[in-house]
Amino acid sequence: MGKLKTHKATAKRFSLTKSGKVKHNGQYRRHNLGHKTSKRKRQLRKGGYLSEAVAPTIRTLLPNG
Repeated sequence: MGKLKTHKATAKRFSLTKSGKVKHNGQYRRHNLGHKTSKRKRQLRKGGYLSEAVAPTIRTLLPNG
């Protein structure tokens, strides 16, 4: 059996912590920022962790961590 390949689009958006949690950046902060308030943009800087219901799917796409 050959090596498992990393799904590159997933690797750019998610990362794994040492404990195995899946970390992600906030969304809605790429464009159309002119009509969003400063408060909203500031709060969107913060990332988060995926729920344990969704995380196994992402882990299969990131075999090498």
